[in-house]
Amino acid sequence: MKNVLVVSYSQSGQLADIVAALARPLETENIRVHHEVLQPESAFPFPWSFFAFFDAFPESVRLDPRPNKPLAIPADVTFDLVILAWTVWYLSPSQPMTAFLQSAEGKRLLAGRPVVSLVACRNMWISAFDTLKMLVGEAGGRLVDHIALTDESPPLATFITTPRWMLTGRRNRFFGLPPAGINARQTAGAARFGVALAEALARDEEKSGQPMLSGLCAVKVVPHLVMSERAARRAFQVWSGIIRLFGRAGQRRRILALMLFALYLIVIILTIVPLNLILQRLIAPLYARRAAAIIRHYEQPSGADDARMAHE
Repeated sequence: MKNVLVVSYSQSGQLADIVAALARPLETENIRVHHEVLQPESAFPFPWSFFAFFDAFPESVRLDPRPNKPLAIPADVTFDLVILAWTVWYLSPSQPMTAFLQSAEGKRLLAGRPVVSLVACRNMWISAFDTLKMLVGEAGGRLVDHIALTDESPPLATFITTPRWMLTGRRNRFFGLPPAGINARQTAGAARFGVALAEALARDEEKSGQPMLSGLCAVKVVPHLVMSERAARRAFQVWSGIIRLFGRAGQRRRILALMLFALYLIVIILTIVPLNLILQRLIAPLYARRAAAIIRHYEQPSGADDARMAHE
């Protein structure tokens, strides 16, 4: 009997649906799956209020999350595989996942264990994944696979549909724009990863330290987004530091600084982002070699090829 731990936090329910699709093939007579849904001590709202949405920014970037409630996992249980299902908040892992990875209990559960990462987000996950890898490594875990599911809608459309979803709870079509988030086809397709993991566990492949999900189109890297993320990450470090000078999370005296940050984001999205996307596409041929290196690096460990898709 193999024991698999699935740790997740889903505000909107989107990630919960993806986790259910992936975990279903794992729940066999030879595999026991424990689902641990993280619960912050003070719950984050959904839909978000304007203040709460931006007030989560500084602590997310600075990896200073609000704590979670204790986990419902017996102390004497060990796991053969840990699956971390997470989302991206301001180019960082969500606060509940960061809190889990930083906690003593999280470190105990991950120490020496193979870890599979599953992220579902709008489109930018590279910076957050770098942070997650660091936190998993500090906890003593071994990251063996990574799955990234992103919104397939045009990027400029998602700048409207995703915030609308977060602030109103509505993700339906909006003035001709596609629905927000991961579509039903992608969600159902997550089952292929569960099938592959079940087969790998039956062969003890989790002990090898090698990827178990190669050939299943687990990751797709867009190199120009990597460059955009790096620039945004630097700006976020500056802004998060400034906002924290005005007080702690939840304090109303941060409102002015948060409003200035929100205005900054809106201006950037309406002006710099479109120009940057156009510029990067124009100069892409000049940076083909660098782009290829970025793709190779961030496709690891699971890869973007689909060689096994016809067999899963």
